[in-house]
Amino acid sequence: MSDSIRTRRDRTHWLYLAVIVAVVAGVLVGWLAPSVGQSFAPLGTIFVNLIKMMIAPVIFCTIVLGIGSVRAAATVGKVGGLAIGYFLVMSTVALGIGVVVGNLLQPGTGLNIASTVKAGQDLAKTAHNAGGTWDFIQGIVPSTLLSSLTTGNVLQALFVALLVGFAVQAMGSSGEPILRGVAAIQKLVFRILVMVLWLAPVGAFGAIANVVGRTGLDAVVKLATLMAAFYLTCLVFVFGVLGVLLWSVSRVSIFKLVRYLAREFLLILATSSSESALPRLIAKMDHMGVDRTTVGVVVPTGYSFNLDGTAIYLTMASIFIADAMGKPLALGEQIGLLVFMVIASKGAAGVTGAGLATLAGGLQSHRPELLDGVGLIVGIDRFMSEARALTNFSGNAVATVLIGTWTKTIDVDRVRDVLDRKVPFDERTMVDDEHATAPQPADAKDLVRA
Repeated sequence: MSDSIRTRRDRTHWLYLAVIVAVVAGVLVGWLAPSVGQSFAPLGTIFVNLIKMMIAPVIFCTIVLGIGSVRAAATVGKVGGLAIGYFLVMSTVALGIGVVVGNLLQPGTGLNIASTVKAGQDLAKTAHNAGGTWDFIQGIVPSTLLSSLTTGNVLQALFVALLVGFAVQAMGSSGEPILRGVAAIQKLVFRILVMVLWLAPVGAFGAIANVVGRTGLDAVVKLATLMAAFYLTCLVFVFGVLGVLLWSVSRVSIFKLVRYLAREFLLILATSSSESALPRLIAKMDHMGVDRTTVGVVVPTGYSFNLDGTAIYLTMASIFIADAMGKPLALGEQIGLLVFMVIASKGAAGVTGAGLATLAGGLQSHRPELLDGVGLIVGIDRFMSEARALTNFSGNAVATVLIGTWTKTIDVDRVRDVLDRKVPFDERTMVDDEHATAPQPADAKDLVRA
């Protein structure tokens, strides 16, 4: 690597140090001058919207290049089927962990929350307006081909990209000019994304200053037990469950993977949105050695279906509210309510406040007398949403590696070199010209350990 490239890459370290400084400054401003802190809210919103603007183009380019470059369409179907099955299993595991921890700690027992009456009504209406299962399925198909790239709907972008990718694949050699054009567009998209990310400190400052200005530090102190229990549970799930599974299947260290994605975690922590790191996750998984087709299918699908952190949150928050109101849930009620919530959360994925809205909607449909208790969670939901987003993001990163291993679409040597920092990620372009796709399954015996 040339000195100029290394210098430019090192310059990005200052960007993420600036994000940390901005977060600290935001906390101080929101605490010492709440009204001023709230006035900075648009800064955080604008930054997250800038990132959202790039998600659909990134997904479209990644999927088209991935599918258009493989020979067998069955490969894509195999990846998608494994991904959905894995997501369902891990959501169930996350639910189980949340139930166990929530019942053991019972952080809501003894609290008096009578003052929060009617606080959850608006949130329940938000969840109801999200629609049911058929509305969710219907919403996957866009009204026009190009609207999928402009509405911000991740699943619509994925659906259209799959159609275009298969069409290019069916064209054979005549489709190669299209692939070259899409590859050029991908480079442009990532260049724009790199430019947008330099605004991360500004967005982080606005988001943190606003939430601290609105809730104050008292909300964090009063509900510290619930927050600590939730964060601890997420850590156990990521490093215990996901970490063990990742090592057992792929022989990849969860600690090295987390280190590799450290900047993405910081970005999520600052913005409280996993959307802010989604394009970078796609780029980094491709750089790490996972086939573009696998990355393009697993990451966007996991964004809507692999919500491990949300499952844990819904579990613990429901138990907390029921205990705090003196109306604890029986084990059967917990399971029925939480299964409903996790299914409902799939349709609300990517919507701001989706976790809180799903919680309110589930309580209203199963135990309406508990709906008033949602008001107690509102004050700290912004802080808990960070752990939700971090856990969801970790789950999707691990899922990409696991499914790449199972489908033999991952370059093990490349993974090892990248995680050992021998092949650094190019922060300037976020695109690897020399590593477009992994070899096809026919060469799998050389790629994946038995």
